[in-house]
Amino acid sequence: MLSAGESEANLNAKGYSVADERRILHVLGRGLREEFPNPERIGCPDAEVLKKIASRKMPLSEAETWLDHLGSCSPCYNDFSQFREASQRDRRRTFLAVAASILLVATVAGWALLRNRNENLAARTAVLDLRNRSVARGGETNPDEPPLELTRTAKNLKILLPLGSSEGTYEVRIVTLSGEELAASSGTAKLNEHITSLDVVLPRDSLRSGKYLLQLRRPQLSWESYSLVLR
Repeated sequence: MLSAGESEANLNAKGYSVADERRILHVLGRGLREEFPNPERIGCPDAEVLKKIASRKMPLSEAETWLDHLGSCSPCYNDFSQFREASQRDRRRTFLAVAASILLVATVAGWALLRNRNENLAARTAVLDLRNRSVARGGETNPDEPPLELTRTAKNLKILLPLGSSEGTYEVRIVTLSGEELAASSGTAKLNEHITSLDVVLPRDSLRSGKYLLQLRRPQLSWESYSLVLR
């Protein structure tokens, strides 16, 4: 009696196609299921042995002692086939569970990285609201309005321009109270939902805490000044 592995090797040696091999081995397997009755289960291993062989958990050196019996006992072969199918289903489920876990971990990690990036960006961005402030030309500011406040570590500025401001290019700078320029940048203002906002990068970490002027203008026009306190 040839084992299933020997049968497959012999078929390969004779040059059968894969489809032919599967069809012939299917017929051989059907014969093993029906043509070797053993109602008294003489010489049969217990179910645990068959499960270990089917799930490949038994060393081949131990499994070989039962292969001849599997090839000549239909009940054992049927039990083995059922255990093998169950083992294959378990492996597929395990693979799918691992793949799903990897996907979940990757999704959560990606979400966490994106959230941290957004939080870091938000922490580095300061918003200055000029919408309800009066416009002062030159180096003068309105003494009745409280100064704007900024931290020196927030490099990104979102400036909400005074009501009625137009879109386009603006120049922005920080100057001392005497007018000495310390930091400068420019950006393009955009109108969205009736709010004209300007995003600029204006590094201030080299400046000392204290009182300054924030100035902005359209190119070639006069500067508009606002009192500023750096923290």
